[in-house]
Amino acid sequence: MKVYEALAEAFVKEGATDVFGMMGDANMHWMNALHERGVNLYEVRHEGSGLGMADGWARTAGRPGVVTTTSGPGTAQLATSMIVAARAHTPLVAFCGETPVGDESAVQYLDQRRFAAAIECGFVHVSRPDLAEEAVQQAFYQARTESRPVMLSAPVDVQVKEYEEAGPYIPSTELIDTARLLPDPARIEQASALVRAAKRVVIIAGRGARSSDAGEEVLRLQRRTGALLATTLQAKNWLCDATEFHVGISGLYGNKAAMELLQEADCVIAVGASLNHYTTEHGLLFPDATYVQIDNAPHVVMGNGRAAECYVRADARTALAELNRALEQHPAQPEGFHTDDVRHRLTEPLKAPSGYEAEPGRLDPREAIRVLDAELPGEIGLVLGSGHQTDFGTMLFQRSRDVLSNYGMFGAIGQAPLLTIGAVVANGGRPTFVVEGDASFLMHLAEFETACRYGLPVLVVVMNDEGLGAEFHKAKAKGLDPQLAVIPNPDLGPVAIALGGAGATVRSTGELRAALAEFVRDPRPTVVDVRITRNVLSVPYRRLQYGEDV
Repeated sequence: MKVYEALAEAFVKEGATDVFGMMGDANMHWMNALHERGVNLYEVRHEGSGLGMADGWARTAGRPGVVTTTSGPGTAQLATSMIVAARAHTPLVAFCGETPVGDESAVQYLDQRRFAAAIECGFVHVSRPDLAEEAVQQAFYQARTESRPVMLSAPVDVQVKEYEEAGPYIPSTELIDTARLLPDPARIEQASALVRAAKRVVIIAGRGARSSDAGEEVLRLQRRTGALLATTLQAKNWLCDATEFHVGISGLYGNKAAMELLQEADCVIAVGASLNHYTTEHGLLFPDATYVQIDNAPHVVMGNGRAAECYVRADARTALAELNRALEQHPAQPEGFHTDDVRHRLTEPLKAPSGYEAEPGRLDPREAIRVLDAELPGEIGLVLGSGHQTDFGTMLFQRSRDVLSNYGMFGAIGQAPLLTIGAVVANGGRPTFVVEGDASFLMHLAEFETACRYGLPVLVVVMNDEGLGAEFHKAKAKGLDPQLAVIPNPDLGPVAIALGGAGATVRSTGELRAALAEFVRDPRPTVVDVRITRNVLSVPYRRLQYGEDV
């Protein structure tokens, strides 16, 4: 057996079923060995795009994604997407070919260890043939236990040497204790006392609560305490169909009524949520609250620089079950926020505005989002990108559906369509739509052809204002020339058709509904180019750029 075969076999035993990337001299042997073992290989048009897809795959599947590149320039192309994955705490392994050991004169030589450190990922080196399996095990172990991307760098001369099997391969999963972390009973009692003393409780559920499948326990706690339920951006719309007292996202993306209500809280229970400065709006939202924080990390300092009055280190579902059990020993059940007045205050902002911005041939972005939410069934998942045009959807999508958001992950535009492709592969081909701006989509336009080549039912909704929307509005606010951020582009519907998919450029709600109905009827790679006006500023930008209280 060759080393590259041993490496491929180890990846398979670690659970690798789908690999994204681009073939080159330094990874072709390994890719061929994967193919022979039944692994699905997705050839992309850019190595960084492949990593973005592996990132989306991992976030959806809940286990490490895999990307591959050749040596030197292939590896260097990973930079932006790798940092995005690192900031998102995505577990993945990048198999990167490397030039022969010690040959620094090779055309594609790159000090890949130093490069890995610069782009915030772990590094494991296959320095000798006998270390091949150990290297794979170490890379996956690190990715899983540290929830981060890891580069596995394999010199091409080492890959083609003979490998002598030392015994059965032990996957990293067998080295990891997966038992749920149990809470300290004393901390549960402390948390129970803080909650019982409160009259206006807010529960903030994050990605950790969702991944722990803690929904029923969250709702049980909410009913018992009369609490409002908010989420972090990464858990947007979770459980919104299960309670009338769901306020949406806690932080900058909350509506005015929600933010006012959150400021009344005297106790915040954070479950699997980091409570960073975005979620707490730098402490503005909860000025008089005590905090109970449930998380499986050793400790988390909140975005306001404080530590929670009670920190419970435990699995979210297990800790909530124990907290609910402790509270049930005390029969008092406060009304809290569960009143008709609060119900009315939460419902009113969800209504459509009395009028939309009228510009010939262009839609108001708020109207476009409401049409998307109404016309696309809840079983179709959503990926949100970053940038000004994505803000509308981040605030206005109301239907309960799986949502993956890339906002705040290094501030890199263009990643969301890549994440979507990976997510569709991971969820077995279930249709998913992504909302992005035109500059973001065009950045990786070639990968729409990748979706077409593999027949992936990805719907790309391009909120197209023909420019760099964020920079356009920031320039206006700063007294600079906003026209420098205007970039005309062609109708993207026909471009999508030319690349092998379906597409439409729409300029009215009727055309938008027709294009969405076609995708629902026949899910396939589709681009809907929604021409929107630049005359509407999103609520977060009105707050950030002009200090408006909206």
